[in-house]
Amino acid sequence: MLKKLKITKDTNIASLLETHPHLMPVLMEKYNLHCVGCFAATFETLEQGAKAHGMSDKQIKNMVEDLNKKAVEENGKTSS
Repeated sequence: MLKKLKITKDTNIASLLETHPHLMPVLMEKYNLHCVGCFAATFETLEQGAKAHGMSDKQIKNMVEDLNKKAVEENGKTSS
């Protein structure tokens, strides 16, 4: 059984990508967060990285919801 990971705005970027590497293109292409490969990703949260790139609180909320949805979709693919 796969452990359900709840992604929040306080989730560390590097930890997120270690657990869900398939989310990197989502962050880079859909949300223009190219900092995922940056040293700062090792200590920044999703919110900190997004704010540094000018995202609003509403955009961050939408991004977190999208990431959770995509993580669940991917878990469903791997558990079948």
